[in-house]
Amino acid sequence: MRWLTLYARSRQVPAAFAVVVTSAVAVWALARGNGAGPADPRLPTLVLAAGAMAASIGLGGQDLALDRTAAIRWMPRRAVHVLLIGTVVGAVLLAVQTLGEDLATTAFVVRNCAGLTGLCAIGATICGAQHAWTLPVGWLALPLFAPSPTDVPTQVMTWMMLPPGTAAGTWTALVLAIAGTAAYAVAGPRRP
Repeated sequence: MRWLTLYARSRQVPAAFAVVVTSAVAVWALARGNGAGPADPRLPTLVLAAGAMAASIGLGGQDLALDRTAAIRWMPRRAVHVLLIGTVVGAVLLAVQTLGEDLATTAFVVRNCAGLTGLCAIGATICGAQHAWTLPVGWLALPLFAPSPTDVPTQVMTWMMLPPGTAAGTWTALVLAIAGTAAYAVAGPRRP
């Protein structure tokens, strides 16, 4: 297990995990007593986006040339890394919710975690791990200025805020998750 410890430290997993937990607890504390409940998607979306963005820095190692020349198969490790980011970020929010304040349904958390980690993986592939957070931030800003989602293109733009079970939101998150995981697994992070 020494290789797993070294891998986690080189990908800044302890620091990212601390940010994920801190952001989830902070938003949970802010939401206590406001009665918003699962109907208001802004706070849980903010928690999930902050967690995915914090963990996305670990999508690149300290030395990309060393990563690319190592005698191990990186493709499965990269795919598992992306999937673990989404799983941990979602699990932290769901665990914090057990303290009493429901921020979102499980379906909402799963969908948004999948889409946001896919966006982070695409960002790492296109922009590099240090700038992987830019795509989720940009897409998160869209629903704040977009009109009410009445047509499919607007629903695709605002997929993070749509209720779970909305076809456009689910398919957008699924496509982002699959495309991001596949692109990152095959190509890895962009060199700076």
